[in-house]
Amino acid sequence: MSDPLTHQDSEGRVRMVNVGDKAVTGRRAVAGAHIAMTLSAFTAIRDGQGPKGNALHTAELAGILAAKKTSDLIPLCHPLPLTAVKLSIEPDADSRGFDIRAEVSCDGRTGVEMEALTAASIAALTLYDMAKALDKTMTISAVQLLEKSGGRSGDYTRATPGS
Repeated sequence: MSDPLTHQDSEGRVRMVNVGDKAVTGRRAVAGAHIAMTLSAFTAIRDGQGPKGNALHTAELAGILAAKKTSDLIPLCHPLPLTAVKLSIEPDADSRGFDIRAEVSCDGRTGVEMEALTAASIAALTLYDMAKALDKTMTISAVQLLEKSGGRSGDYTRATPGS
């Protein structure tokens, strides 16, 4: 029987899990986030007229870079050879905000959920940074895993967004 706490040894010390015996398989994860803001900030960012330039393109690039740096940011994440990272940011006029979707894949021994979640989070934070001169009341929410495939635990799809 394995230790119930996978990232602690029998004496309670933190450890990185050994994934060396796991098979290399295709892994994929999709994460999302949402950022809401005032109507004037939303309109400016949607139209590429933010005070720091095109916030949407900058946030997409930031999310891609963040996925590649996840193991530098989260102590027990393994560095992974990512094969693809795709970020999309779509306006949601009803909420005066943007829906962020990060899709990450690799051929590896462990999943890419943290990379997708990091990408979505950093994209949202970058939008905040790019628009903070317009609106300091912005809210980042719904950072969540939407889908994953590959690995021992199998596939997962969130039943409904926000659930």
